[in-house]
Amino acid sequence: MTCYETVMAYGLRAVGIGERLLPREDFTLCQQFTLIGSGMIWNVYFGILALMAGFVFATLLALGKNASNIWLRKPSEWFIFLFRGSPLFIQFFFGYFLFLQLKTVFPIFAPFTAAWLGALVVLFFNTSAYSAEIFYGALQSIPKGDTEAADAYGLSGWTRFKRVIWPTMLRLAWPAYTNEAIFLFHATTLVFFTGFPAWQQRGDALYYASYFADKTFNPFIPYPILAMYFIILTLIVISVFGTINRRLNRHLPDNARPKLRWRPTLIR
Repeated sequence: MTCYETVMAYGLRAVGIGERLLPREDFTLCQQFTLIGSGMIWNVYFGILALMAGFVFATLLALGKNASNIWLRKPSEWFIFLFRGSPLFIQFFFGYFLFLQLKTVFPIFAPFTAAWLGALVVLFFNTSAYSAEIFYGALQSIPKGDTEAADAYGLSGWTRFKRVIWPTMLRLAWPAYTNEAIFLFHATTLVFFTGFPAWQQRGDALYYASYFADKTFNPFIPYPILAMYFIILTLIVISVFGTINRRLNRHLPDNARPKLRWRPTLIR
């Protein structure tokens, strides 16, 4: 089988298109690059959906934590504390156990026991908590002069939030939020180790990397390939978020615009 035929056969295997059986012998570099790359589809799926939904929820949590109303502030504080105070790996197992119990009572929760939805929900809650703390810190750092100027112009309520508070919060929080986005994509590899089963054994990138490492007894080929894919993904995230960062700070002179700096999280 040529490399082109391998790509055609296994390029979309992770989503159920192409060959159903994995290679059993005579493993080639092309097979490893293709299948691990195919598994990256799921890592990108987890990362993008959790990030997009988490961005909205994190904004609401940050506003809730910043609210003077105790019925809004306390639930937000405890949610953020709970998901920031416990390891993500443990959250996956508790989430899987919870969905299993709910499934026995409410069959509608059956899809949540699979990785494609249940693991996504856990990642969504986790990144929402971390992002909310970042946004809350940005809310606390908004210069008082900005809000006073908004008051002077007669802005209040939703108009004040939309035109002054929210844009300033995003501008201040964006460099730290970029690091959270990068970590979230890296954290999607933990799904492989959790109790959530892969959809019809069509796993993520680490699933295929581990398969080749087990079959060839040589982890020094598939795992560097996996790392290369994540480095490329990280560069894409930095590029996209850097473009948004420049857009948020377009009104500032070049020497006053904050630069994105990637600070990897060693433990979480």
